[in-house]
Amino acid sequence: MPGRVDFETSKRGVATVTLSHSGKLNAMSRDMWRQLRTVFTSLQSAGDVRCIVIRGEGGQFCAGGDISEYADFRFEESTLRAFHEDDVWGGLQAMLDCDVPIVAQLEGNCMGAGVEIACCCDIRIADAAARFGAPIARLGFPMAPHEIELVLREAGALSLREMLLQAAVLDATVMLQRGFLNCVAPHGQCVQAVTDAAQNIADLAPKAARMNKQLIRAFYIENRASSPVGYKNLALNKIAFELKNAYAYANDDEHREGVAAFLEKRKPDFLKCNDPN
Repeated sequence: MPGRVDFETSKRGVATVTLSHSGKLNAMSRDMWRQLRTVFTSLQSAGDVRCIVIRGEGGQFCAGGDISEYADFRFEESTLRAFHEDDVWGGLQAMLDCDVPIVAQLEGNCMGAGVEIACCCDIRIADAAARFGAPIARLGFPMAPHEIELVLREAGALSLREMLLQAAVLDATVMLQRGFLNCVAPHGQCVQAVTDAAQNIADLAPKAARMNKQLIRAFYIENRASSPVGYKNLALNKIAFELKNAYAYANDDEHREGVAAFLEKRKPDFLKCNDPN
């Protein structure tokens, strides 16, 4: 079985994406990367989705890539480039482009591809027993350029150097101390912590969440000194567009509901407002 990336949506607006690869600790196959792209492209346009949880089946997040496939494409430059630039980065970019808040449920092994997927999430909650690493030095190859930039940005140079140069495996406490994780739940309580966080997000204003993610993404790209000029120009154009429309929500029903609820000393009911799209 090549593995699967499935999702389901609850009545309260939380979509759960599950990485599933039986017997391989949910290692990402080539087909799973393509499915990841399809799933997040679909969720981006789903008006009823207010928060996304991504998890692994069976208490394991993702143990890396499916090494059993590697002989099929890794030993030719063109096919290796296509794997990383099209399949892997296509899935990761779809996550990065998604305006819906994403919460990572990090249990068990979070290695290589798992770390990269976690880096695309907005909130990262780990089980106390979770383990993080990218020990690909043992396999004789480096991390791909887009992927190394992503992990460097989110996990930091200290952790990335240890993972890549020492093949180090780091525990959840260390990753929390270094700012990669939002919180670490006691062993066995990660699912509940993620459920609570996701529902809290889903109960808030979805349009505001999407606008915040769009601006964070645009300003981050613009401020990257290493970004290619053309890429930064695109970011500047995006920022100009966002700034021009930054206050178009003034008469929006979510805006009115949030302010009215505060003044009336009640919890806002954003579910009765229009779809976030």
